Amino acid sequence: MAAAENFFSDGEAYEISMGRWSRVAGKEFLDWLSLPSGLRWLDVGCGTGAFTELVRDLGAPSGVSGVDPSEDRIAFARGRPLTSCVDYHLGDALSLPFGDEEFDVAVMALVIGQLRDRFKAIAEMKRVVRRGGTLATYVWDGPDSGHPQQPLFDALKAMGGELRRGPGNEARSVEELRNLLDGSGLEGVTSRSIDIQLTFESFDQFWAAQTALTSRTLRAIRSLSEADLSQFKALLKESLPTKANGYISYPARANAIKGQAPK
Repeated sequence: MAAAENFFSDGEAYEISMGRWSRVAGKEFLDWLSLPSGLRWLDVGCGTGAFTELVRDLGAPSGVSGVDPSEDRIAFARGRPLTSCVDYHLGDALSLPFGDEEFDVAVMALVIGQLRDRFKAIAEMKRVVRRGGTLATYVWDGPDSGHPQQPLFDALKAMGGELRRGPGNEARSVEELRNLLDGSGLEGVTSRSIDIQLTFESFDQFWAAQTALTSRTLRAIRSLSEADLSQFKALLKESLPTKANGYISYPARANAIKGQAPK
């Protein structure tokens, strides 16, 4: 598998690297949405199905559908327990394979920052949600602050490395997300930040999780010489908040926004 594809298609690597972060933030996000039971949900960009599972388990839906463009990630999601309760589809966020007003809720978890045409994605979510239905999304802050891989970003910068933002990565702040939903004609738009914290039992566990997925940052790290990589890991260890028992605990922040389709 090509390096550029790994981040989006390797379900097992995603679970190791981002799955734990995603589930903790996802629970906070669902609590904030505070929607009634019995609704029809759509998870746009469902990936490995981690957030879709949370909707199924915590949202008490009447039905859940997930859609993602990656065959590998959809296959991983379909291999999860109790997948008979979820309807997974291959499809593009910019051209959803559903009819008008099929759902009560459309959510996009940790995806909006990766899309080239964010307004088109919101328009598609708006199309498939009933009038008065809910649209919501959340995304990691960063790469300047709050991302789960922030320690890697900071150590790379300290060595003079350059971080490139991918397409769509400007849509991460609360203000930018609000502009996106307001500009899409949604009503009752509200937003919040979600602060979480995770703990790793050792630097080795942290390093294994952080380097499981191939990304722009990982490709930059893997291009370092052996000597520079040793320096990089030394900077990283020094910067991490490590307890006397070797445990490493640090925070991350996600920005969330929600609104309603006009009635």
